[in-house]
Amino acid sequence: MRAVWKGAVTFGLVNVPVKLYSATEDHDVSLHQVHAADGGRIRYQRVCEIDGEVVPYQDIDKAYDDGERTVVITDADLKSLPAERSREIEVVEFVPSAQIDPIMLDRSYFLEPDSASSKAYVLLRETLESTDRTAIVRMSLRQKSRLAALRVRGDVLVVQTLLWSDEVRAAEFPSLDEAVKISPKELDLSKQLVDSLVNDFEPDQYVDEYQQELRTLIAAKLEQGDAIDTAATFGEQPEEAKGGEVIDLMEALRQSIASKREGGGKGSGASSGSSKAVATGEKGAGSGEKKPAAKKPSAKKKAAS
Repeated sequence: MRAVWKGAVTFGLVNVPVKLYSATEDHDVSLHQVHAADGGRIRYQRVCEIDGEVVPYQDIDKAYDDGERTVVITDADLKSLPAERSREIEVVEFVPSAQIDPIMLDRSYFLEPDSASSKAYVLLRETLESTDRTAIVRMSLRQKSRLAALRVRGDVLVVQTLLWSDEVRAAEFPSLDEAVKISPKELDLSKQLVDSLVNDFEPDQYVDEYQQELRTLIAAKLEQGDAIDTAATFGEQPEEAKGGEVIDLMEALRQSIASKREGGGKGSGASSGSSKAVATGEKGAGSGEKKPAAKKPSAKKKAAS
């Protein structure tokens, strides 16, 4: 990994030199655009609207237009901003970890100690762990002032940038203002359906099926050309279920629970069984079963069901 930033975490008079690394990476298949008629590559050029010349990226600056005047902002201008020059991750407060709404989380970065001694790093890590607190920090990264959460993941400190409060939209849906009555029986059946899908979350058990299928499609087209038989490659696909309004919620819940019991809640059988309830129009009931059952249930779970 290559460090994207170097500086120090500061809280009080304590200074923790660190390096910042991107904690995530994109594994999606890279596709580019082509002309459908002849397969020619589509390319975009940066053209100046005044002289019509193609402008090299290094000759491009930014600008702000207020409707009457335009002011050009150069890279040197941006680097001169006090916040941009700062090399500090400043702790402004420590908050209960449960108070951070996940909707505010943006990008994640690992912090590595960047000094001969990692004692200050380990002290901060163990302090956060023992107090069950998350540090709210301010920092400047990639020409932006950021608010972030500094927390512990395993043995490593992690910084997760946060959205500003005004960047999170208010969810205002008139349909939720209507009074809806849920019967005890409906709630009980819904809980039974949840119980049939209870498990420990293990991220390694899940894969990006779309990217896997896309790679299979690319390999098949490289071998067979455009005359590829997708049915032979992926097998016959069932007709797409047509979503609709829930006609009988109780019946949809019963069918969903029954399909889980019949399929044992494992593999693709559970998914296909539960989707039958959706195909008949019980969209609301099926929505809770979209998550694939990737692991075999324990003997204890089978006995419970």
